[in-house]
Amino acid sequence: MPRKVLYVDDDAGLCALVKRSLGREGIDVVTAGDGETGLRLLSEHQDFDIVAVDLYMPGLGGIDLTERINEMPNHPPVIVVTGAQDSRMAVAALKAGAFDYVVKDVQGEFTYLLKASFHAASDAMRTRRAKEAAEAEVRAARDRFEALAAERALLMREVNHRVGNSLQLIASLLTIQSNAAGNAEVKEALSDATGRVMAVAQVHRRLYTSDDVQSVAVDLYLEALVEDLRRSTAAEGGALAQLTLHAEPMAAAPDHAVALGMIVNELVTNALKYAYPEDKKGAIRVVLRRDGDNRGLLSVEDDGVGNSFGAAAHSKATSTGLGQRIVHAMGDKLHARIDHDSSPSGTRVTVGFDLFGAPVANAAAAKPAA
Repeated sequence: MPRKVLYVDDDAGLCALVKRSLGREGIDVVTAGDGETGLRLLSEHQDFDIVAVDLYMPGLGGIDLTERINEMPNHPPVIVVTGAQDSRMAVAALKAGAFDYVVKDVQGEFTYLLKASFHAASDAMRTRRAKEAAEAEVRAARDRFEALAAERALLMREVNHRVGNSLQLIASLLTIQSNAAGNAEVKEALSDATGRVMAVAQVHRRLYTSDDVQSVAVDLYLEALVEDLRRSTAAEGGALAQLTLHAEPMAAAPDHAVALGMIVNELVTNALKYAYPEDKKGAIRVVLRRDGDNRGLLSVEDDGVGNSFGAAAHSKATSTGLGQRIVHAMGDKLHARIDHDSSPSGTRVTVGFDLFGAPVANAAAAKPAA
């Protein structure tokens, strides 16, 4: 129920009638004799619940006055009253922003209709204000969330930047140590460790140069990783194998990308060491493709010695060595299935893996093959 209304009408008698009639209902009615006075009262007093305006008045008429009121911030609802039985004017008033249109009569019976219209307008405005407040709160909460998300992403990029730099420093120290080592086995172990550190560093490099810190573009990551392996092989004076990568665009969770990079590093390094003995050059192909909505399929293959001399060294290195343990440990993280196929014409290892998290119930079924 409205407590205070503004009634604008150039008929002083009707103003008095409305004031008296609605006053009996506990409604405080303030009257104005013209539109300009009504606007001034609205500007000076912000506590009007409803405004009722006469349609035809000298100077500022009811249609223009309604439009002016609706331009004011937090304006109360407007009811247009008139003695004219003209449906076109009713439509014009509603188009101008009036909440309702009430036809008045000289006997004052229209005050009952006016009071009912006041009730409806008051309830509707209360609902509207509550909806606007709720929407404003939702927008404010969304803005706060977006600001926090942007700040978190910035912090995550900074963390990844620092971690990437630290890993790069560790890799450089391992390289220095490897170069200074006099023992060939120590030199090789340090070189392998450097490759593993660089595989992790590449992920952090991707994260701090990307707007998305929740995922890594695996195809671009492997491209950089394979290029690193090419350069490191050439720097160590080894035969530069025909190392190629074909990767379909796909994204993965950062920890899954790290695990996948470690697997690629181990398999490619192993192929570089054993597939082509006596420093012969040969092809090593890395292929990455999708295998379902949340699955990827990686293969690393060569055309090397396969089951002949190199296979024995290959088998020894992967069945009991650190490389195989790393591959299978990373495979567990990816819920991967790992298949190894070796023949006289070469070796092929395939890894089917999850791009993002997999249900715990599926983890046992996705164990790597022995």
